[in-house]
Amino acid sequence: MSSDKTFRVLLFTAALIIPIIAGGIIYSLTADSYDALRHFGFLRFLFSSEWSYTDGAESYGALPFITGTLLTTALALLFCIPFSLPVALFVGEYYKGTKLAATLSTVTDLLAGIPSIIYGLWGFYTLRPIIIWLGISDEGSGILTASLVLAIMIVPYAASLSAEFIKMVPNELKEGAYSLGATRLEVIRKVVMPVAGPGIFSAYILAIGRALGETMTVTMLIGNTNNMPSSLTCTGNTMASIIANQFGEAEGLRLSSLIAIALMLFLITAVINMIGKILIKRARIA
Repeated sequence: MSSDKTFRVLLFTAALIIPIIAGGIIYSLTADSYDALRHFGFLRFLFSSEWSYTDGAESYGALPFITGTLLTTALALLFCIPFSLPVALFVGEYYKGTKLAATLSTVTDLLAGIPSIIYGLWGFYTLRPIIIWLGISDEGSGILTASLVLAIMIVPYAASLSAEFIKMVPNELKEGAYSLGATRLEVIRKVVMPVAGPGIFSAYILAIGRALGETMTVTMLIGNTNNMPSSLTCTGNTMASIIANQFGEAEGLRLSSLIAIALMLFLITAVINMIGKILIKRARIA
């Protein structure tokens, strides 16, 4: 066998690991959650808001945790965009190649590498007392607090990746716009953003994926109650935090229900990524 064929076989073998791992995860989650889904029914489990494990009267539903997950993720993204996009434009366009941009980029990458537990501790001992002091919440913990810290966590990801896509916009396109009399703002609006737009959008899809699956930070700040969120300041749980809180002591039907929630989190993440890829493809075609 030639060296080229050997190399291709090795590449093919390595590439097969990804679908094998994905298939194994799906099979394991499906098999271990089967008891809960069979007992309650998929739709009942999906839309029920009751989570009770009293002896002899177990009843589990995932709706409060799905709502908490989607709510915290949406708020985190809403808070993230007004900060991450200006940073990306600052680094990738306005001050591209300067020491100031390099310094800001280094700090942004440093923030992206900080473990989530550090963000959780900072939110618990710094942001939570501020929330209480402002009178927004009596406890300080809740959907809003968790969302704010999640936003701070995903800003570096979105800003760093978006800046790289902005830097990749060909100079010829921008110089052509300048030669036609366009201002800096017009070049960004009509040249940079349309060209780099699909890449920037994909950066936010990755940021959403980080926010959806975040566990420790949310567990420390969301309040960990099993109720349906009724306001931004109330406490709640996400799909990841309920698993982290109860997995160690769960058994039987409750354990199967927690794994079913993990399966749903996996599916939600997959669907969001799929929708993101479709939108990016359409944007590139347009």
